[in-house]
Amino acid sequence: MYCIKVDMPEFLCDIDDELKAIYHSKDTVCIWVFKTRVDRNRFVDETAGMMKAERENYFAEHFG
Repeated sequence: MYCIKVDMPEFLCDIDDELKAIYHSKDTVCIWVFKTRVDRNRFVDETAGMMKAERENYFAEHFG
């Protein structure tokens, strides 16, 4: 396990973890927040293997 200390905004900590999808690249951490666990799981399944920009577009088209 790797832990990176950050000053995480409290409002993100207050959101149920099952409603968040978290991805990272070399210079970015992205946290997508969903209304339901089903939406979150669908997003994770359907964006597997996508690059960050593709995931952003998918989120905007289906959940935005």
